[in-house]
Amino acid sequence: MNLEQQMQALIDNAPQDGQTPMIMEAIAPVLKHFADRLQHSQYYILQSPHQSWLVTTLSNRNQPELEKNVIYAFTTPQDSLSFQPHSQPQTQPQNPALAIPVLQILFQMFALTMVDSVIFFEVPGNTVNGTEVRRQDLATAIQSQLQQIRTIHKKNPSPNPPPNPKKPPSNIA
Repeated sequence: MNLEQQMQALIDNAPQDGQTPMIMEAIAPVLKHFADRLQHSQYYILQSPHQSWLVTTLSNRNQPELEKNVIYAFTTPQDSLSFQPHSQPQTQPQNPALAIPVLQILFQMFALTMVDSVIFFEVPGNTVNGTEVRRQDLATAIQSQLQQIRTIHKKNPSPNPPPNPKKPPSNIA
């Protein structure tokens, strides 16, 4: 699925509340910009036993009190299944991995406030060197995009304002 199809799927699956699909369309350029920096249209994400994405807490070697929560995204299912976080005992069964479109990963990361980054492993077989996408960078770009759109709408209000919910339509029988 290419990025346009992925974006359309996100918009189509958004709650049809009158605002969320418009917000999805507004942030689409930001999500696509971040996805364009990556090499693949989908990645494999490890799942926890509760079917949520597996989050790994990393500590700084020199300052153990500095931690960040990351999600690993793998290019192939084999890479995801061969990857074992150091904290996970080898006797535990492997966590399953699901193929997830890259735009969905980025959008979900924006919504997951407990996650600091997603590490995308771009080269099959290499689970050492990855591309980090920081949640804060994505959130800042999305907020900037939404602010630009608000500014544009303030300067150029819509010629057809939304109907007043307190006033019934004139064609009601």
